[in-house]
Amino acid sequence: MPSKRTTSLHFVIPSKDCCTLHSSCFTLADVWLWTGRFELSYGSKPSSSHCAVPSDFLPFFNALLLCFLCVFFLQGECRNFIKVLLSQHGGLFVCGTNAFNPLCANYTRDTLELVAEPISGMARCPYDPRHANVALFADGSLFTGTVTDFLAIDAVIYRSLGDSPALRTVKHDSKWFREPYFVSAMEWGPHIYFFFREMAMEFHHLEKVMVSRVARVCKADLGGSQRVLEKQWTTFLKARLNCSVPGDSHFYFNLLHATSNIIHMQGRDVILGLFSTPPNSIPGSAVCVFDMQQLAHVFEGRFKEQKSPESIWTPVPDEAVPKPRPGGCAVQGSRFSSSNTLPDEVLNFVKTHPLMDETVPLLGHRPWVVKTMGRYQLTTMVVDTEAGPHKNRTVLFLGSTRGTILKFLMVPSGDSVSHSSVFLEEVEGFNPEKCGEDSPQARQLLSLTLDRTSHTLLLAFPSCLVRVPTSRCHLHSRCMKSCLASRDPYCGWTRGSVCSFLRPGTR
Repeated sequence: MPSKRTTSLHFVIPSKDCCTLHSSCFTLADVWLWTGRFELSYGSKPSSSHCAVPSDFLPFFNALLLCFLCVFFLQGECRNFIKVLLSQHGGLFVCGTNAFNPLCANYTRDTLELVAEPISGMARCPYDPRHANVALFADGSLFTGTVTDFLAIDAVIYRSLGDSPALRTVKHDSKWFREPYFVSAMEWGPHIYFFFREMAMEFHHLEKVMVSRVARVCKADLGGSQRVLEKQWTTFLKARLNCSVPGDSHFYFNLLHATSNIIHMQGRDVILGLFSTPPNSIPGSAVCVFDMQQLAHVFEGRFKEQKSPESIWTPVPDEAVPKPRPGGCAVQGSRFSSSNTLPDEVLNFVKTHPLMDETVPLLGHRPWVVKTMGRYQLTTMVVDTEAGPHKNRTVLFLGSTRGTILKFLMVPSGDSVSHSSVFLEEVEGFNPEKCGEDSPQARQLLSLTLDRTSHTLLLAFPSCLVRVPTSRCHLHSRCMKSCLASRDPYCGWTRGSVCSFLRPGTR
């Protein structure tokens, strides 16, 4: 591993018998915040011929095989990349790839001491650090979107660890998932929503088409009957996200890269998504906004189906949908107060019809930000809805594949639906002095985080972590006209005749 100037966090884990090709054992773990992930490695950073595998986690033969693969083929990937890091019951819940044998464990927040024994990370954490995953706790259970196997063939949305029974999506069914790339997950009302992109199955007559989706499941789902969907979701439904520029022929941004959290803007719960065009199209990126009420309404609409492998996908007639409506949350006190009491007809329908016919419309009928024909792609996003001294302005920070940050001010329109965007500035985030070699690979921005306390952005690159201020008011120095013309809500002309950063509450 190349040397990196990063912040390291050290803690001791219980001693484990370790099997390596060099018969070396380690008990000290380093947690390195880099590449947008935490990396947990036994002892010092392992070399390509130094791959430790705890023998009590794997049968001896598998451990020997895994060590062989690590040394001669996998090398850098054969470490413990932390892919899940959540706050839970005052502590930390952590899952790592553990040299392609994922494990999860609970730690105390203050001393980072291990609480109880680690548990299997299967269906909670991917095997390969390059595979995307999402995770969150809701109602005491862990909801994850990941893959369950080494080859990433079995994609899954999985619930575990709580009082509710463990549930998963149907295995190896392209109607449910087809090569998904999970982006985010969040709780809203009685559902958990998963945002991802995948190969579309409804465009079977074309070449592979990647589209963006949102799927949801009921938090109270108990699974199906012993005959249909046993230990599987009965409420899994998905719909396509429409991020496009309107016209005679819509111009689509099909690839979802990032989302905001659900935020409250002008009386609406909305979520912002950062999309791009596919590699073989006109290069471009866009930020589209979706109203959560409109999004939820799509799941109450018509289902989509393919009657035969050769036929096109068409809406399901309303009279062909069984009662009670498939995919809905069970209602206490009703005839079917639990999902496992639903008729087989309803369960079979939702098993074979997870896709909705209608797409989720974007708020305002057009993207809030569009950037086309650029030399780079926008892939990361963070939103500050409390910008400015009065905390009443919204600023978008969009990270590019060149390691720069594009900053936009969102200006609401009079209709409370659409916004216009004002481009404020582009900031260089990559720092060769901290990050080492300057190359396109080194400039790949892996994550972008807003630190509200220090009013800074944290940028994670493959070899370093960089902190950048949210504003650069000093560039306007003592020129009042330049300061005001910048329209930067973080900056203002102060009594000292200087353009200064305006802290919240400043008058």
